[in-house]
Amino acid sequence: MSSVYSRSGRIKPQGSRSELAIWYLMRLSGLGLFVLVLSHYLILHVLYDPAEQDAQWIAQFRWSSTFWRAFDWLMLILVLFHAFMGMRVVIGDMTADRLRSLLLSGLYLLAGLLFVLGTFVVVTLPNVVPAG
Repeated sequence: MSSVYSRSGRIKPQGSRSELAIWYLMRLSGLGLFVLVLSHYLILHVLYDPAEQDAQWIAQFRWSSTFWRAFDWLMLILVLFHAFMGMRVVIGDMTADRLRSLLLSGLYLLAGLLFVLGTFVVVTLPNVVPAG
């Protein structure tokens, strides 16, 4: 029989297996965000001088690499997942049945739209340096 509490002392969800999976994924996405955002900050604000970063620098060094596009996409996806699953919990705690269903449907629709839009931009944005 599994424990009601996690090792950190927080109560594990008692619902279905999908609730437990989302509970664990929220913690993993938070950890992943910590690592990605900290490394993003250190690379762009400590290793490289922000005063020298302009659109040309981003196009030449940052977005010309598949690695950095994947890095930025992963950070975007983790932010979307973490934020929308957090909002899902808030909606579930604060609203009644009919309103909850309506708000959750809108939340999932918005999350899907932002996922598609973000992925489209990261994948298809050309390496264009503005004139000037």
